[in-house]
Amino acid sequence: MPDLSKSLEFLVAEYRNYLQWEKKLAAHSVAAYMQDLEKYLRFVAGEDARRVALKDLDKHSVKEFIYRMADYVSPRTQARMLSGLRNFFDYLILENRLQANPVDWVEAPKLNRKIPETLSTDEIDRILAAIDRSTFEGERNHAIIELMYACGLRVSETVNLKTGDIFFDEGFLRILGKGSKHRFVPLEKYTARILRLYLERVRPQVEPKKEARDYVFLNRRGGQLSRHMIYVFLKNYAKEAGITKNISPHTLRHSFATHLLENGADLHSIQLLLGHENITTTEIYLHTSQKQIRESLEKYHPRSAKSV
Repeated sequence: MPDLSKSLEFLVAEYRNYLQWEKKLAAHSVAAYMQDLEKYLRFVAGEDARRVALKDLDKHSVKEFIYRMADYVSPRTQARMLSGLRNFFDYLILENRLQANPVDWVEAPKLNRKIPETLSTDEIDRILAAIDRSTFEGERNHAIIELMYACGLRVSETVNLKTGDIFFDEGFLRILGKGSKHRFVPLEKYTARILRLYLERVRPQVEPKKEARDYVFLNRRGGQLSRHMIYVFLKNYAKEAGITKNISPHTLRHSFATHLLENGADLHSIQLLLGHENITTTEIYLHTSQKQIRESLEKYHPRSAKSV
């Protein structure tokens, strides 16, 4: 039988530690999980989450909470909340506090899968051409955009890249991805040359601060570059290039995956390069490559060559 001796308040505190130290989630991810859990507990208890007992957390309370949230948030946010609650209850099962997960009885909201925005190779070239490379910032930003597009990096992976993670001789980057999981991404010769030139000629133009000395990309003051700065300069370059699409640094990652698929890469290889834990996450790129899918059907299916 489950051990219900520990108070729920204590279990919630233990759960936070579990996310932070065992799951090794980023601080903002931990905060998001805990915020959604707090909303659920407050819903069950009224306004005082401390009055909630473990026995009150059942499939009925989860259903009512998600249905109530439907009046305020999008289906995608509902699904995220449900996923967070599932993770919390899985933790309680792991700790022998529950025997079954109440979320298993709750139907997830229907989601319309949003096809990610992508850039064509011409649009990426136009963005790169809009950069003034006569400055430290211009050369640094040029290297960042080339690297993110060539390797499919997340913006967080880019700003956290360290000099010790680059293996020029072997042609690989060691990337610290979500959940503190490492993956190795090939570094082809063209991008390697751009990155080496940046490290040898551009980065030495600033004196790194002690806490930032290992990071590849620095700001003008020698500190670690922020994710927000990449958002800002990429949007500015796109505007200068006459591109009206609503893009972000993640658009470069989407473009990386889409262009690989369009040029014949298999989905499993793309999954490994992107660091997706589940291939269903990668499958969204199939929706962006209908032309290639049709051409493959016409080329390889035995009925395509038959005449009527």
